[in-house]
Amino acid sequence: MPHQPLEDRELTYAEVGATRGPLPGGYATFVERRVLGSGEELFRAAAERLLTWQMHRAAGIGVPAAAPRAVPGTSVALRLGPGRLSLEFGCRVVYVIDEPRRQGFAYGTLPGHPERGEERFCLQWHDDDTVEFVITAFSNPALWWSKAAAPISRRVQHVITRRYLRALEGSGS
Repeated sequence: MPHQPLEDRELTYAEVGATRGPLPGGYATFVERRVLGSGEELFRAAAERLLTWQMHRAAGIGVPAAAPRAVPGTSVALRLGPGRLSLEFGCRVVYVIDEPRRQGFAYGTLPGHPERGEERFCLQWHDDDTVEFVITAFSNPALWWSKAAAPISRRVQHVITRRYLRALEGSGS
């Protein structure tokens, strides 16, 4: 079977955009939060790191240069692991948050991803000047091996989420 380009693949779930809330039933869900610090400078720097995939790279996830910025409809091949041993997971940006005090995006899974669902990354600059990073997701195993290894898959997802949360710390320095 020939390799189908990411752009030609359909999302693997019906609830597109559901990370805006409420999260759909029938999935494992989570919301993780971290206060990064305070101030507009931190908010703007963290938003730039998030929207240009620098957060992913700092967390050890490869993102091809062909997708320099998260924009709706952008398909990306996220890579986990070293060189030839890396695993590639296709995702598509389903929406972008572009508000004066909220920045971020959500992407959904494409065929071949071990999970099916959506993940949102959102920076919020609150009225008390704190900058908070919130990751919201819903997913279920999609491939036979991710179903068989569901507890391990959840653990890997948890570890990567923690890496994402740490990757934006110090964005203002």
